[in-house]
Amino acid sequence: MIRGFITLIVLALGTPSLSAAETMSFGDSIGLLARSCGAEIVANCRGVNPDSTRLKECLSRNRDVLSQQCQSDYLTAFDAIQKRVAARVTVANACQREIVKVCGGSTKETSKSIPCLISTPKGISNNCLKAVDEAGYR
Repeated sequence: MIRGFITLIVLALGTPSLSAAETMSFGDSIGLLARSCGAEIVANCRGVNPDSTRLKECLSRNRDVLSQQCQSDYLTAFDAIQKRVAARVTVANACQREIVKVCGGSTKETSKSIPCLISTPKGISNNCLKAVDEAGYR
């Protein structure tokens, strides 16, 4: 379990962020967490399922033994993950017209319309483009 998490952290650190979004990418968030809290996660959260909710709870429970850097960065990393998830949910609302009219898709399957929203320059509103950017899709 820990080996899988450490592998995920190493991959996140080695993968450059391809997005110029206003929200922090998932990879950058995990990289921040790995740099600031890697040792604390291994020492204090062994056996914890490495999903963001359980890992955040483990770090919160062990706040008294965390380094200053980890204490200041782990909430930032988890907040960034939540913001990116929320931004991706927003795309369906902000791009509803474009998904249906321009891309011929369905708002129930927004992810299938993302390539169209990114590559179609005409007919995409600024509000939709902003939502796509904040979600990290382009």
